[in-house]
Amino acid sequence: MTVTKRQKIINEKIEVSKPYALTDAIQLLLNLPKLKFNESIDISINLGVDPKKSDQNVRGSTSLPHGIGKVTKVAVFAEGPEAAAAKKAGADLIGFEDLIEEVKKNKDLDADIVISTPECMKLLGQLGRILGPKNLMPNPKEGTVTKNISGAVNNAKKGQIRYKTDKAGIIHTTIGKVDFDASKLVENVHALIGDLIRVKPPSMKGKYMKNITLSSTMGPGIKVDLASVEKGS
Repeated sequence: MTVTKRQKIINEKIEVSKPYALTDAIQLLLNLPKLKFNESIDISINLGVDPKKSDQNVRGSTSLPHGIGKVTKVAVFAEGPEAAAAKKAGADLIGFEDLIEEVKKNKDLDADIVISTPECMKLLGQLGRILGPKNLMPNPKEGTVTKNISGAVNNAKKGQIRYKTDKAGIIHTTIGKVDFDASKLVENVHALIGDLIRVKPPSMKGKYMKNITLSSTMGPGIKVDLASVEKGS
């Protein structure tokens, strides 16, 4: 099926301006003609925060109950017992000064999530220009700067995602793949929404969640009825 035919079906099935119940929005995406690769299902959540105010920047991590459909590669900066714990938990890359030097040499780090002990963070700042633009710099708010290395690695491997508001106050992240059951995607969305509500900045005023949009990698954006998320439907 060509892209043109797919687009025609999209136009027939989806009303761009209409907000759909969460379950309906997900079902619409899953029922679109399949492409040759397993598309991701992405979510964009527009928050009513002022991103120019540091105390209203929303960032953190969520362990999705069903993961996102990919194996997460985890790098850990640790020494001694924490390094041993990282290895036992299944971390893919483990080191400290040696790993720092390797990253500096290659100007890259092949990992999806980077975890560090508080002690190692003292030297990790020199990798800021490499890890920062890729959103890989460990951060306490995301649970990636911790003494509990084993727990952090386990969470990452089980499907932890990280999120933070962009300059427009929008959260963008992945909640699964198009080959997931609809019920699993719904549960992943609720896990994320629940965590975002828990980290709502105390200083913000007005409506917190302004709108939610779901989309597949090559598919349209579908507006989600906020009431359906609040009701758990």
